[in-house]
Amino acid sequence: MSLPAIPAELRSLLEQLPEPHILFTPDYRIVFANRAYRDSHGSGRALLGQTCYHVSHHYDAPCDESGESCPLARSRQSGQRERVLHLHHTPHGEEYVDIELIPLRNAHGEISWFVERMTPLPSARRHGDDGLIGRAPTFVRMLEQISRVAPSDATVLLQGESGSGKELVAQAIHRASKRANRPFVVVDCSGLPETLFESALFGHERGAFTGAVSRQIGLIEAAQGGTLFLDEVGDIPLTLQVKLLRLLETGAFRRVGSVEPRHADVRVISATHRPLRQMVADGRFRQDLFFRLNTFPIALPPLRARREDIPALTEALLERVAPGRGLRLSPTALARLAGMPFPGNVRELRNLLERASLLCDGAQIEPQHLDDPLDSPWLVPAATLPVATAPANSPASRKALATQLGISERTLYRRLKTGWRP
Repeated sequence: MSLPAIPAELRSLLEQLPEPHILFTPDYRIVFANRAYRDSHGSGRALLGQTCYHVSHHYDAPCDESGESCPLARSRQSGQRERVLHLHHTPHGEEYVDIELIPLRNAHGEISWFVERMTPLPSARRHGDDGLIGRAPTFVRMLEQISRVAPSDATVLLQGESGSGKELVAQAIHRASKRANRPFVVVDCSGLPETLFESALFGHERGAFTGAVSRQIGLIEAAQGGTLFLDEVGDIPLTLQVKLLRLLETGAFRRVGSVEPRHADVRVISATHRPLRQMVADGRFRQDLFFRLNTFPIALPPLRARREDIPALTEALLERVAPGRGLRLSPTALARLAGMPFPGNVRELRNLLERASLLCDGAQIEPQHLDDPLDSPWLVPAATLPVATAPANSPASRKALATQLGISERTLYRRLKTGWRP
């Protein structure tokens, strides 16, 4: 297949760009890959003439015909640059890539070329032992928001259930920001008593209060130049919320016991599982502080909204909780996991897999390794236990009662000998 000639100026410009770029025609055919692309993806010769959707996704049809959002189709419709997050096949495996597509027009105003810039999102992976893992639509939408807000200094509010990975998302934003080489400092707003919260956050001077025997910097100063992560921000007492608001509005603060204002060069990310809008309506959270924190809100999907990610999460979590063992789940065990409600989200899944790995002696986790011992019949209140329909002292009724209780007949016999009654 003969490829169209590329203007020398355009080829030279793309070749010098530091990020991976490819150039393709309106019919999806790749005609050029710059040095940065060739260095990260291997030789560009094999892909010339191929379609972008085949190279990146191994599809036989354009992305929008294969269940993905197609930046070329969107750009052709809007006539402007478009940006999406895609899961690409690379020499390193599947990786999330932030795609920015720019249409180039000729002298007649017609689109002649499309330039695609690719920026990997290192904190998000399809498989791996760290970072954010998943490919469910709700998860991908969250990653798209992360990729858009991370390069800025905008204040971010992460809203999600307990165990959904709010701190991981905050770390991902920090690592993809211009502050990545500066500190990432976590403030546990639910773990600090009100009397210590102000001192921990802003620091204090010697003699500011009883026990302040020396000057101490606070967490804001510790995070200087980096990111301050306010975890469970909904637990900050009302009396202290106004001081946090002043920090966000002016970028200034004072140590406890000092009159000297200090400048805070920090990017603030906050997180909570509490319904802040409702708390504002109830008078339990300041409305002005909510608006300052809510500049760029990101909703974290619960695990039940991304069940298709459970196999990949399970694989990665087993590598963490049982490194080197090569553990895997049997198909029936995996099917059982997929049907669980997981109110504790990914944290609950991790704890469940860690317990199962300790109970499993082989290389394969079975459904019985996932049983919850707290569901045992003898821990259930007596009023909720099944009632025996025959005297418990006959062999036939003992067997039936043991079946009803979910225990062995031998265990039932042993308990009856100690005076236990169903």
